[in-house]
Amino acid sequence: MSYESSGTIQSWAEEDRPREKLMLKGKAALSEAELIAILINSGTVDLTAVDVSRIILKSVNNNLNDLAKLSVKDLSKFRGIGEARAITIIAALELGRRRKEQDRPQRARVTCSRDAYNEMIPHLIDKPHEEFWILLMNRANEIMRPVLISTGGVSGTVADPKLIFKQAIEHLASSMILFHNHPSGNLTPSQADKDLTKKLKDAGRLLDIPVLDHLIFTDKAYYSFADEGIL
Repeated sequence: MSYESSGTIQSWAEEDRPREKLMLKGKAALSEAELIAILINSGTVDLTAVDVSRIILKSVNNNLNDLAKLSVKDLSKFRGIGEARAITIIAALELGRRRKEQDRPQRARVTCSRDAYNEMIPHLIDKPHEEFWILLMNRANEIMRPVLISTGGVSGTVADPKLIFKQAIEHLASSMILFHNHPSGNLTPSQADKDLTKKLKDAGRLLDIPVLDHLIFTDKAYYSFADEGIL
């Protein structure tokens, strides 16, 4: 069935209405646009909820990862999407992200920079601003927990060494890996990144909580200080 100029959803056959279709055929039978239509509930005078959802998806080339990057302000620019509906969409996508996070095995062991990067994908993906995290580990290099240290703007964030090692000591960590993202997608470390890494490495040596690596994170790749031999 075509949804273009299709009138109200109530005028469709029951098996084509998103809610009824889910009940009759199961959630897997619905398209992404139909699932979003259930979230936003209704459309506009001349567009159904599915029409509105298709327009939103088209704006991100039908990529749900890119949709998850849109803010409330971004989503509210679409006809039929106010603040409440924008928040509903964002909340649903965040639940999906958290589900993915919980699916990962507990106490995973970090053996290389790729392991560390994969571990932090749920925490640092889709972020429009910089964040600084640490990944705390035990003596077997098993992950104890990730900890958010600071949140900044588009071009930087501040990481306080005292707060970083306070977290490590409180959780009885044996080692840690540092992470921060570059929303610009540029993986090149700045001089400030290098200076901070050296400061934290030196502090970790004194406290017997070694800093094993520092990863600069983007949605598609990473830069490892350890792999590059500058840690």
